[in-house]
Amino acid sequence: MWSIGAGALGAAAVALLLANTDIFLSKPQQATLEYLEEIDLKTLEKEPRTFKAKELWAKNGAVIMAVRRPGCFLCREEAADLSSLKPKLDELGVPLYAVVKEQIRTEVKDFQPYFKGEIFLDEKKKFYGPQRRKMMFMGFVRLGVWTNFFRARNGGFSGNLEGEGFILGGVFVVGSGKQGILLEHREKEFGDKVNPVSVLEAAKKIKPQTSASEKK
Repeated sequence: MWSIGAGALGAAAVALLLANTDIFLSKPQQATLEYLEEIDLKTLEKEPRTFKAKELWAKNGAVIMAVRRPGCFLCREEAADLSSLKPKLDELGVPLYAVVKEQIRTEVKDFQPYFKGEIFLDEKKKFYGPQRRKMMFMGFVRLGVWTNFFRARNGGFSGNLEGEGFILGGVFVVGSGKQGILLEHREKEFGDKVNPVSVLEAAKKIKPQTSASEKK
């Protein structure tokens, strides 16, 4: 009996150790500008307008957050971090946007106090691809996730459990026109935030389109 118990404890310890490595994490597939350009987005008005995502960055580039779940307190923390850059982004002329994969009751409205940019609906979840990655219940035994939980809670953030929250999100900084993707952060685990300094550095590289360049 003792040997069986010791074996079970040993197996549990190994499983816990492996869960805290990146061995079982799905590797993100990098997006291309061509992929992002053709994504269909919808406005969140009563009469929504559908448009191609490339409109967001055509002239001045854009910073875009793909929100894992608006009601998640970790996502709200990251949204607040990005929103703290808004004054500097405004000086650069670079807009701040977010996309969500679903619109449930007042979830987007409740998210807006944390996010100071316009929000759009990505019904086909394309911004979460090209290869969608999920973190299921393994996330709750990862030390990094619990560290992120405590950090956000200590920061005063709270949330709820409404909506789909397993498909991982990310943040993009896209240059104007055909300049390309200047930064692509893919959430590795729940609460894996983008570095705001990196976002700002990438935004500073954006070259706004001029009338001459638009004609080319």
